[in-house]
Amino acid sequence: MRQQVKATRMELRKKKKNLKMAVRGHKLLKEKRDGLMQKFLGIMKDVKNTREKVEAELHSALTIFMAGSAYINPSFLKQALGYSDYRVSVELEHKNVMGVKIPDFKILKEGNPYSYGFTETTGDMDHALGLLDEMLPLLMELSHIEKTALLLAEEIETTRRRVNALEYVMIPDLEEAIHYISMRLDELERSNLSMLMRVKEIVAREKTVN
Repeated sequence: MRQQVKATRMELRKKKKNLKMAVRGHKLLKEKRDGLMQKFLGIMKDVKNTREKVEAELHSALTIFMAGSAYINPSFLKQALGYSDYRVSVELEHKNVMGVKIPDFKILKEGNPYSYGFTETTGDMDHALGLLDEMLPLLMELSHIEKTALLLAEEIETTRRRVNALEYVMIPDLEEAIHYISMRLDELERSNLSMLMRVKEIVAREKTVN
């Protein structure tokens, strides 16, 4: 570090300005990191609760579906479910959460989920398909909060590395450079003062001789 630093007053002012900016940046990044952590912990609670709800409802719907489809001819079941005109699409939007671009999903439905004949199916099968259809918003919500948690975790890690870089590398280096330049300037000032005093003594001595 010292070999790359010019011991001048201009360089000292520059380093002090950079140090002030680094300290401010470090403070802001720490606040951002803490805010992200608080947001992340809240999201993780939502992830846990929503996932448990999804798993419970999905298990219930699949149990009913298996019970209902057990009495249906397999070939008809495959045909009934494979040629449905029911279409589900997802519209993607984004929103900003503390500088993080978070995807937001919107479900678009077209057609009839029960686009098959009722004579060859059972009420349990219809009930199960209805439950699965009603679960779509919940599944989208789970996808949204899990993706949010992932992106927040990545941003927290990036912010943490920046905080550490400032705290343990940049700020100490700037402080060391400022200390070094200040010492060198003090040494030069003392050297110049000493030289001026010697010159003054020589001049005074010559005046006395003359």
